[in-house]
Amino acid sequence: MAAVLCAAALPAGANGGDAETGREMARAMCARCHAIEGDGSSPARTAPPFASLARKWPIEYLAEALAEGIATGHEGQVQMPEFLFDPDEIDNLLAFLESVQEG
Repeated sequence: MAAVLCAAALPAGANGGDAETGREMARAMCARCHAIEGDGSSPARTAPPFASLARKWPIEYLAEALAEGIATGHEGQVQMPEFLFDPDEIDNLLAFLESVQEG
């Protein structure tokens, strides 16, 4: 848990994660519902495109949620599975998310 909290305190991109590995994770686990790159619409209407996540949350703040098991319910929609990530996976996914943010 300490590693995750330390990662959350680092500036985005300073966590040493591999963005390409994070991209592959996103393609495998997230692309069914989220637009993982670009500013297009997500396949699931209520799933935010990854490129716009920083408009709502600083990307590094997602580290704790990813470590604890990020899950979201969508009433009337397909439920988001609960994902649990190890610290390296979190670093990789955060590096990818940071790399696709708009502007």
